[in-house]
Amino acid sequence: MSGSPASSSNEKIETEVFEQVDLNVPSLEDYARKHDGKHEQAKILTLAEAVKEGGTNPLAKSTLVIYACAAAAFLCSCGNGYDGSLMTAINGMPAYKSRFNEGSLGVSTGIIFSIYTVGQMAGSLFAGQICDKYGRRAAMFIGCLIIMMGSAIIASSSGREQFIGGRFVLGFGIAIATIGAPTYTVEVAPPQWRGRLTSLYNTGWNGGAIPAAAITLGTQHIASDWSWRIPLILQAFPATIVVLTVLYLPESPRWLYAHGREKEAFDFLIKYHGNGDPQNPLVKLQIEEFKDSIDQNGSDKRWWDFKALVSTHNARWRALMVFLMGFFGQMSGYFNLSIYEALGFNRTCISAAAAWYAVSLEDRMPRRTVLVWGTLGCSVLLAANAGFSAAWANEVNKEVKNLSLGRAGAAFYFLFGVVFAFTYTPLQSLYPAECLETTIRAKGVSMKIFIISCTSFINLFCTPIAYGRIGWKYILVFVFWDAFEAVIWHFFCVETVGYTLEEMDEIFSAENPVKASITLNKTAYNNEDAEK
Repeated sequence: MSGSPASSSNEKIETEVFEQVDLNVPSLEDYARKHDGKHEQAKILTLAEAVKEGGTNPLAKSTLVIYACAAAAFLCSCGNGYDGSLMTAINGMPAYKSRFNEGSLGVSTGIIFSIYTVGQMAGSLFAGQICDKYGRRAAMFIGCLIIMMGSAIIASSSGREQFIGGRFVLGFGIAIATIGAPTYTVEVAPPQWRGRLTSLYNTGWNGGAIPAAAITLGTQHIASDWSWRIPLILQAFPATIVVLTVLYLPESPRWLYAHGREKEAFDFLIKYHGNGDPQNPLVKLQIEEFKDSIDQNGSDKRWWDFKALVSTHNARWRALMVFLMGFFGQMSGYFNLSIYEALGFNRTCISAAAAWYAVSLEDRMPRRTVLVWGTLGCSVLLAANAGFSAAWANEVNKEVKNLSLGRAGAAFYFLFGVVFAFTYTPLQSLYPAECLETTIRAKGVSMKIFIISCTSFINLFCTPIAYGRIGWKYILVFVFWDAFEAVIWHFFCVETVGYTLEEMDEIFSAENPVKASITLNKTAYNNEDAEK
């Protein structure tokens, strides 16, 4: 086991657990010798056998708790999506405009929108440390509590200064909650369900955006401040549910083990992954991997220590995957508003459906294939959209518009939205979380949120300016950029599907992690077994 030797009390705990769990399984080296000395392949096959022979009963009462864990994380993401849809809607309400921006879209409006991302940047600087010191659940609890405070400040605002302050507090809380949630989910999920449960988290953006659109549609005709206050009050609803429930859910077994609480960690695996059976092969496999791979004296014990993100070849490759997903996930598209304002086009529900369909496939769909071809597809569809947008630009000022051009442009942008949602929405949370090692996972996800916040902040100001100055030609920037992203994913994307979180350590330690992940993935357990 990496890290410092366990204390005598820890040894006693391990002895008690081992009396219940027969760990007399072949070592990975022994297993490798039986399989032509291929150490890495043997480990993958051990996972395959563990899933096939043991697995987790999806209908057991204990498994319902795992679903509840995923649901709590999903609600944390709902707050982020709710805000994006909400602010766009209330910004056009007469009562809101007369109180906060006097009917004009000036600098104050930009500050109100962008201060939220500034709050996210600030929150991301503290969230990882909270996750590491107090636990994954604590980060979700604290983040959602701050979200409730921010919602209260905003909903009760009588002036612009209070509203802006509340937006900062809200963004701060969102950052902490959305760092704790995927970190928690990826660590509590059984390895064969990790893709679906963790990728579901990020689709909570749609789960918040759609209700926000419906609520603001219903309140927009109220001729008072309640038209915008009611949606803002309801913004705290998902966070309230998390605050009331999350501390009753079990803590991450990996966090428990990393903090020397081995018995609690192993009890979690037995109860929630092994159907209560200490002899379940999946339980014994994960116990062995915890002991081999999780450092009990890692940088997560030192709040100031971020060097573990870049100190080794292994860590730098992991950090690169986090950076690429955080940056590319925000830079792969744009919003072409002129066509859709004319057509009354709304793509939110369809994009959500595409994302949720992708979630159902994430435990057997190769990440690398999806990212390469999905991003390339985004480039091609945006190129088609650019052509029709160029034609539409000549129609905008005409009294009678040729809506067939607009519909064609909308159709390709609609398809772009579907492909983007299928490709990036589930993986934006899943891929970085599963690439990171347990003791640096929270800080690594914090880094991703900081990157996303910075990129969103820049896009918020640059996109309207660029689109206003060069019009449809701005689309071409993303056409070429997405093609470039596809090339980068092809050469640098490390495959993660089919591996446990601990097995990824061997992949990232290889001289060429991309090649290692592709080669070893050929021996990963088959898809039918993964469905157990």
